[in-house]
Amino acid sequence: MQSGTITQALTWASRDIDRIDAQLLLQQILNRDYAFLLTHPDQMLTPQQIEVFCQLVKQRIDGMPVAYLIGERAFYDLTFKVTEAVLIPRPETELLVELALRLIPADQPCKILDLGTGSGVIAITIAKHRPQSQLVAVDLSDTAIAVARWNAKNLQVNNIHIMVGDWFGELSEEKFDLIVSNPPYVAADDPHLQQDDLRFEPKIALSASDNGLACISHIISTAPKYLVKSGWLLLEHGYNQAGECKRLLEDTDFSNICSYPDLAGIMRVSGGQLNASM
Repeated sequence: MQSGTITQALTWASRDIDRIDAQLLLQQILNRDYAFLLTHPDQMLTPQQIEVFCQLVKQRIDGMPVAYLIGERAFYDLTFKVTEAVLIPRPETELLVELALRLIPADQPCKILDLGTGSGVIAITIAKHRPQSQLVAVDLSDTAIAVARWNAKNLQVNNIHIMVGDWFGELSEEKFDLIVSNPPYVAADDPHLQQDDLRFEPKIALSASDNGLACISHIISTAPKYLVKSGWLLLEHGYNQAGECKRLLEDTDFSNICSYPDLAGIMRVSGGQLNASM
């Protein structure tokens, strides 16, 4: 494409990529919203804008996720910066946030731990909606932590401490009212890791050994040490892992164990309450 209007650019790109993807890419280049595209269909693009747009479309054709190309993704009711150092936030993870918010009082202090925070979407969203709570967010990746800290500052969230750590490894003996996590849970040999967006996302945040259950098992077995009596643990997991998660929770003396379906009806989050006797 050598020249053209907004409409012509979208028509050209839509031959090879989804039209919504094309709109998002063009919005990023123009620094305008979708309403602008609708109301200015005949605006001519500059040669530089066309060049950049063509480059982004080519990258999208090659499979690069739109979220990485535009550098952001909406999650819950906020917009987060994302880079190739972090997973792309997904709608099903909003279920984990929604369940957490049900457990956290809106009018009193609460201590929450988010393990494997990545871009910080879970912890920052909870912190934003529960300003009297104190959040600790942990991730093994320095680059992921940098993204999470940027997001917290950009969204003006101050009731959160974001730190590098290997799960519970860098924590003191403090205890939390709630622990949440979206850990790696895809089996290391799962062929889906070589398909679509997953090809570009950090494998360390996606896959785990023991058929995808290694990190989940470690979190469940270690969590009681860091929970107050009757504290809660909530975990996102794979489409076929709810039964095993519930078994692990039962074996670790959790009660009130439940699994919750996402919008597709897939059991996506499991959790339980630590027995008061622990």
